[in-house]
Amino acid sequence: MKKQTVHNLIILDESGSMESIKTLIISGFNETVQSIKGSQKKFPEQEHFISVVSFNNLANKLLHFIDPVDRLNEIDGEQYQPNAATPLFDAIGFAVTKLHQVVKDQPNCNVLVTIMTDGEENASREYSGKQIKELIEKLKNEKWTFTYIGTDHDVDKIALNLSITNTLIFEKNEAGIKDMFVKERKSRDMYYSKVQKNEDTKDNFFEE
Repeated sequence: MKKQTVHNLIILDESGSMESIKTLIISGFNETVQSIKGSQKKFPEQEHFISVVSFNNLANKLLHFIDPVDRLNEIDGEQYQPNAATPLFDAIGFAVTKLHQVVKDQPNCNVLVTIMTDGEENASREYSGKQIKELIEKLKNEKWTFTYIGTDHDVDKIALNLSITNTLIFEKNEAGIKDMFVKERKSRDMYYSKVQKNEDTKDNFFEE
C-alpha cells in the first residue's frame, strides 16, 4: 500500500517585533521539530516532509524545503534573527506557491500549513490579501489545511479575511508561548491521526 504523503509547511514571522520573544520561539519551534520526528515513527504508514520559511521585508529565508524528517534540524539564534517589517501576504504567497508547484500532481498528498506571526501585514508588494484568500480557498479543496497562530493583533479577523478558520491566539509571554506550542503539537498529532483515517482535515484543527 502506498504511503500517505504529509507535507508540513511552517511560515514563521521573523520581523522586528518578534525579537522580544526570540528565545522562546526558537525553543518552542525546536520542540515541534522533535514532535514531527516522533510522528513519523508513530505513523509509519505516513511519509513526512518539512518546509520552513521565515520572513520579513528583507527576505524570505528557506530554512527547509521538502526535506524528509531525518534532515529536519533545530534552529538557533544565528538562523533566526528578527528584524524589519511584516510582509505577511508575500510570505504566504511565496511559500505556498513554491510548495504547490512541486506537490500539485502528487497522489494521496496532504499539506499542513502553519502560519505564526505577532503582527498584521504591513509591507507586502507582490500579493494582496484578496489574492492570498483566493489561493487558500483553492488549495483547501486539494487537501491543504491552513492554521494561523498569532498575538498582538486581531488574529481571528485577519485569519478569516484570508479564509482561514483554524486559529490559535497566544499571550506574548513565557507561559503563553509555552502553552501555545503545547496546543499546537497536540493538534498536529490529531491532524496526523485524521490523515491516517482519511477524515476531513480542513477545519477544527485546534479543537480540544
